[in-house]
Amino acid sequence: MATIRLGDTAPNFTAETSQGTLNFYDYLGDSWGILFSHPADFTPVCTTELGTAAKFKDEFDKRNVKMIALSVDGAESHAEWIKDINEVEKTTVNFPIIADEDRKVATLYDMIHPNADDKLTVRSVFIIAPDKAVKLILTYPASTGRNFYELLRVVDSLQLTAYHKVATPANWEHGQDVVVSPAIPTEQAREMFTKGVEEVKPYLRMTPDPTA
Repeated sequence: MATIRLGDTAPNFTAETSQGTLNFYDYLGDSWGILFSHPADFTPVCTTELGTAAKFKDEFDKRNVKMIALSVDGAESHAEWIKDINEVEKTTVNFPIIADEDRKVATLYDMIHPNADDKLTVRSVFIIAPDKAVKLILTYPASTGRNFYELLRVVDSLQLTAYHKVATPANWEHGQDVVVSPAIPTEQAREMFTKGVEEVKPYLRMTPDPTA
């Protein structure tokens, strides 16, 4: 079983899903992607998560991020579970859920951690850039649901820092000041960032969000 690390190329696969057979790379196209796994169908925390994900889809769409989930149960089970999710969360699941009964995708993405459970997947999150590089990995225990506001915040940071020579400080949210890359001398930074550069320390320079 391979371990996936930041910067690695996300493994491609073809799988059955709640929306038919799809190839992962074809599904993503030139978009960003977010792949998140669930231990099993008809589990309580996962039901709330998938319903919440459906409600957040418009926000991910605005950021050119395609969503896809995974559970180790089959497509028929997914179809029945989706009915429950839609009812409980008063929404419509509007993205594919991978049917991974043979654990093929879970194994590719190292989603089964035997010390936690030798059959069920942990709650993994992978954010993947258009070039298919893995940009973020999060792993939650089965007992802890994800925070989708945090996932949107992380996407905003990843996309900003992918296209501008900046980093985002603690608790940063879109529109707030960002950190100038340490590799850029201050005088050069002042030419690049026309909204201004504040030198807090020689190694800590702040500038307004260039996209705001």
